[in-house]
Amino acid sequence: MATAPAVQRPRTTLHTRASWSSRDDRIPSAVWLAILWIGMIAGFGFDIPGFLAEQPPPPKVLFVHAFIFSAWMFILTAQVLFVLGDRVAWHKKMGWLAAGWAGLMALFGPWAAMASEAYFLQITGRKPFFAYTQFLSVNLVDIVGFLALLVWGLTLRKNPAAHRRIMILATVSLADPGFARVSGHLLSVHTHSGPAFFLKMFYGNVLLIALMAAWDWYRRRLMRSFVWGAAALLAAEFLASALYFWEPWKQLTLSAVQAWARL
Repeated sequence: MATAPAVQRPRTTLHTRASWSSRDDRIPSAVWLAILWIGMIAGFGFDIPGFLAEQPPPPKVLFVHAFIFSAWMFILTAQVLFVLGDRVAWHKKMGWLAAGWAGLMALFGPWAAMASEAYFLQITGRKPFFAYTQFLSVNLVDIVGFLALLVWGLTLRKNPAAHRRIMILATVSLADPGFARVSGHLLSVHTHSGPAFFLKMFYGNVLLIALMAAWDWYRRRLMRSFVWGAAALLAAEFLASALYFWEPWKQLTLSAVQAWARL
């Protein structure tokens, strides 16, 4: 007769390396990428017509920023498709392009954020919730989270399961601009606290992380690196939400944007 331990299902553990075939992770990666695309297209699809009609015209750096960050989605898509098509050698070669492109994002992300806030300071009338200078806390956590996770993901290249999850997670850190625009257009809800703002701004990020974690938990493939990376990202996003309502942060960012506008 089998003993109790012999018939129990194995407990879910946090893996440091995969004990399964890397091919088993390919389809889920494509699914997470597809959800990212849906959020980006839906959000910016709502926003682009009004943005192009703004008077005075928005700064040109915002158009450059849009091109550079959109191109990242195509680069990531190509990387996922290379792996799906067993073109791993192409994936590795393009990885260096991706790393270099991230350098452009590190430059144009903060530049566009400051230019955008300076632009909105000149516009009278009702502003969207991302037009107030304290929103720089969100801009900051987006780009810093992306770059930190990207660098970590690149160091994990010899650990494919961890590398794949952290690289997807890096792009999840940039998901909120698209998803938040969707909710902003569909729901006219004003938030007055950090937790409420966190849900309004980062619900898309939370959804993607929850789906990724739930799938890996169900398949008993939770990676330690993913759990730590996701927890750190969500904690940083919650802190950014709290900063949005902190009066000293409002004054600091207002002064910074006013100085940028003068320059």
